Amino acid sequence: MRVVMVSKAFVVDAYQRKCELMAEADPDLELTLVTPPSWRWGARVSTFKPAHVRGYAVVVAPIALNGSFHLHWYRGLGGLIRRLQPDIAHIDEEPYNMATWLAFRAARSAGARPLFFTWQNLARAYPPPFRWFERSVLRDARWALAGNAAAAAVIGAKGYRGPTTVVPQFGVDEEIYRPPAGRHSDRFVVGYAGRLDPEKGVDTLIEACAPLREVEVQIAGAGPERERLGALAERLAMTSRTHFLGSLDTAAMVAFYQGLNAFVLPSRSRPNWVEQFGRVLIEAMACNVPVLGSRSGEIPNVIGDAGALFPEGDISALSDALRTLLGSPDAARAIGQRGRERAVAHFSMRRIALDTVRVYREMRN
Repeated sequence: MRVVMVSKAFVVDAYQRKCELMAEADPDLELTLVTPPSWRWGARVSTFKPAHVRGYAVVVAPIALNGSFHLHWYRGLGGLIRRLQPDIAHIDEEPYNMATWLAFRAARSAGARPLFFTWQNLARAYPPPFRWFERSVLRDARWALAGNAAAAAVIGAKGYRGPTTVVPQFGVDEEIYRPPAGRHSDRFVVGYAGRLDPEKGVDTLIEACAPLREVEVQIAGAGPERERLGALAERLAMTSRTHFLGSLDTAAMVAFYQGLNAFVLPSRSRPNWVEQFGRVLIEAMACNVPVLGSRSGEIPNVIGDAGALFPEGDISALSDALRTLLGSPDAARAIGQRGRERAVAHFSMRRIALDTVRVYREMRN
């Protein structure tokens, strides 16, 4: 079974492990990854470095309009797909992106069965030409992968009638994100990781922790809210207990999670955004950290019974939930253990790889 996967996401070296696990899962799988030499995430640039490339082939293809999520495309992809003659072309992009539409055209011309991936959990009406791209892709796709149940419902409402499998794009590597050998601090440390954007609700976290004098807050990430959040911490006399760590690499993120007593994802839904998954949740869960999340988007489905939920923006509810963890260390440990079990069972990189290969097998039949 020959599969070509086209994805800019694999410029992130940790994500490449998924392809290795897919190759391990099926010895008959001949997988070729097509990824760009780099990708611009706003002001930040990720450069492809082969870190986990055993068992499959990699083609680093030039990309046009680097950094444009909706308009980028791969130079020479049509000729590459015709040369490789895959059975399946996996386009790891939203159906309304130009890269997906062009790759689908190339797949059809080579006789390959195309599938796409979507995170989009809001029913948006796109202007031309994106509306045309989406309509064409939804018509021609032989399968769809959706990162959450809401995204699957969105493409169904837009007319997609093919099979859909709900599976996140990437899982967590439980061999890297693992519980610490032990926690020896007397402090109760609550953490957040991610962009410092208004919709992430980090102000809710700071305000909820203000009356909890035993609590220290650690915030990993960067974004436009950094100055305002610092001012809020100062106004609440939280400066000495609130630490902004900036963006961290993988090793530092693991150490960050392992030093926490609780992790909070306090996202707030907006008309144009709701939480699509919350990868930081499964990373924290894999490290045995009790997690608390708002009810935005996919967060309740990720946490399941392995953590606590609170209404979006509800400062007192979050404060009460943290106070409960503070007063019940045995219960907190049990919640952390359930989180680890749930992350490994449902959201590990290996599980995501196996679920993706299972889709390929179904498509081949």
